[in-house]
Amino acid sequence: MPSGIIIKGIGGFYYVKSENGVYECKARGAFRKDSKIPLPGDEVILSVVDEEKKKGYIEEICPRKIQLVRPAVANINQIALVVSVKSPLPDFTLLDKLLVTVMQKKINAIICINKIDLDEEYKDFVVDCYKDTGFEIVAISSVLDVGFEQLAKMLEGKITVFAGQSGVGKSTILNRILDSYVMKTGDISDKIERGKHTTRHAELLELKSGGFVVDTPGFSSFELSDIEPEHLQNYYPEFKEYIGNCKFVGCSHITEPGCQVKRPWRTER
Repeated sequence: MPSGIIIKGIGGFYYVKSENGVYECKARGAFRKDSKIPLPGDEVILSVVDEEKKKGYIEEICPRKIQLVRPAVANINQIALVVSVKSPLPDFTLLDKLLVTVMQKKINAIICINKIDLDEEYKDFVVDCYKDTGFEIVAISSVLDVGFEQLAKMLEGKITVFAGQSGVGKSTILNRILDSYVMKTGDISDKIERGKHTTRHAELLELKSGGFVVDTPGFSSFELSDIEPEHLQNYYPEFKEYIGNCKFVGCSHITEPGCQVKRPWRTER
């Protein structure tokens, strides 16, 4: 039986891309009995019932390497975290939470700084904040026409989720990368400087150079309920060389005297 990857699911139908094209499939009842729902990104085995109309059934879901809850997508191996220098200003708390999640799940990450034409100096400030994390950073602007070739290279051969707060330009970036209008872009509210939520579902979009990208609805909150506070320090790469050298065992690196994690920041800034 042929195999493929689910690129989207709508109303109980799943669209599976295989070497013979895209098939519209339903899932066998066994999946509902086991409470296992097929997700975009799943590698599946399918049976074809009508080759001409490209109809079939999903017979088996291959073991997942990783699964995200929001967005509901499987087997991604990279997240592009998008912030803008203005309109809206970066939500650094959200960005840090997303980076912690990336570290926890052992996924590669790109920090994508958009709209750099609005404030070049502030772009440099954002880069300075994250340059010691080890994550790739790319600065882009559709107005200046910079950064898109570099970003496209980073996406080749991977399944990449784009994430970040509303209005930072995720869908606009995807439109440019894919060289076509694939998502409805939203305007920024002048009063609250947030984008309208225009992305409604997770869908894998194939890149000409290989790999897929998936857009997600913008969001302004993110919880890390499954990470214990004492483990949080392990998900900050720039802390690594200082952890274990603090004056007190169990240092939270917040208010304790003799904290070696805080010391270089205090002396350098």
